[in-house]
Parts: sequence; C-alpha cells; structure tokens
Amino acid sequence: MPQSLAKVLVHLVFSTKDREPVISEEIQPKLHAYLAGTLDNISCTSLQVGGVDDHAHLFFALGRTITIAKVVEECKTASSKWMKSSGGVSTVTWQSGYGIFSISESQREQVIAYVKNQKDHHKELSFKDEFRILCERYHMTIDERYVWD
Repeated sequence: MPQSLAKVLVHLVFSTKDREPVISEEIQPKLHAYLAGTLDNISCTSLQVGGVDDHAHLFFALGRTITIAKVVEECKTASSKWMKSSGGVSTVTWQSGYGIFSISESQREQVIAYVKNQKDHHKELSFKDEFRILCERYHMTIDERYVWD
C-alpha cells in the first residue's frame, strides 16, 4: 500500500505543579483554544480541549509522524509561555508527568462530552481522584509516591 494512514485517538491529562489552582475561569476558554491550536499546528487534530483551574484534558487524533512525548512537550511548553506572556498567569508551571489514554472511535462522543463538562465534573471530584479512576479504568498502576508533583 503506497499510502500510510493512521487514526489513533488519545486523551491526554496533565495538571499544574502541585495542582495549584492558577488557571482562572476567565482564561480557561482562551487557554483551551490555544492548546487546541497548538495540537492542530503539530498535525494532531484537536477534538476537544477542556479542564479547570488546576489541570487540562486534551482529546485529539495523534499525528502520524509525531511521538506522544513530543506532543506533550509542545503543548506544555507553548501553553506555559502563552499563559505567562498573554494569559496573565506569571506563576504557572505544569507537572512533569502526564497520563495518556487510548480511546476507541466508539467512545469519541462520550470523551468529548466528558472533557466539555469538566467544570461540573469537578464539583464533586478532585483531580487526584479523577486521575486515579482513569488509571484504574485503563488498568494502569500508579505509584502514589511519584505520580503527584
């Protein structure tokens, strides 16, 4: 086959360092749009970006020629620079780690809705609890000594 095709849907989650609530409701829509644009600029089709004051969720189609590590690096670096220069958040630092989860096409709409509804979702659930649940759902073992920074 002369053409290379790929469709890999992923859900990326990362928080601010120590889950500091530095992303105000006022800048969240701008940050989410900026992150979506960053994904699109690195050939990863953004499907939904959301989050709350201490973390972000990015749902996207992974580009055929880019690594997950490069996507995370680009998104964190670009968004922290943007928040410091244009977003009015001089103290933002992203945690060094992240979680990334594969999503089947059949779950696409549910994940979009989940990412869109982060504000309501986090009225009852902390980021730590949410992340634990995601890791459990994907049968990923986390070491509590190292996963939170």
